[in-house]
Amino acid sequence: MCSNYVAVSRADRLLRFFGVERGRDDPPLEAWPTGLAPFIRLAEPGSGHRLVAEDGVFGLLPAFATELAFGRKTYNARSETVHQLPSFRDAWRRGQRCIVPAEIIFEPNYESGKAVRWAIRQPGAVPMGIAGIYTRWRHPDGRELFSFAMLTVNADDHPFYRQFHRPGDEKRMPVILAPQEHDAWLACSVREAARFFRAWVGPLEAEPAPLPARAPPAGRARNAGAPGPQSRSEPGLF
Repeated sequence: MCSNYVAVSRADRLLRFFGVERGRDDPPLEAWPTGLAPFIRLAEPGSGHRLVAEDGVFGLLPAFATELAFGRKTYNARSETVHQLPSFRDAWRRGQRCIVPAEIIFEPNYESGKAVRWAIRQPGAVPMGIAGIYTRWRHPDGRELFSFAMLTVNADDHPFYRQFHRPGDEKRMPVILAPQEHDAWLACSVREAARFFRAWVGPLEAEPAPLPARAPPAGRARNAGAPGPQSRSEPGLF
């Protein structure tokens, strides 16, 4: 699972690595569930663009969600059950697939005997395009928001990723797409989309990146609506 990552927020990197134009630059953004971060989707027909970068809530909010906090449970969607769980199945059935651009993914490593956050990246400062699903959600105050979730696969036998997560727990990793797969993932049929559900075989590197000391309660939020590092809800069960 992945509950914390550094989003690709610079316009030049979104254009270079994902072929999408964004009208503004943001400083490096560390995303947490219920916070806002960019995701990439197919543009609406007739818009004149192929891809668009949207701001969305990290944590998919289905139509029946009554509050933003629901996204603390739905930031990851298991590839094995995305088609049937109530929180995710409508977005999956409608083909609302997206790419979550990430500079770094954070995961817990327990080799020291306690959880230590590690930073995972591709070599050469190349960002990752993570397969996701998205939807629109109407806030109780009337606003419409995008929201999204990352898709994950089993990584129990993955030579790199099996070092993460609590001993005895199932190992999961996000579905990382190769650059040449981006267009196909976004545009293929729902039936064809499951072929992308596989563990990443490309190179990855990692190093310890412990969380800084927690700020007082008033300063915890990383970005709009984010719960900060204290949130550890188990995803994929809704």
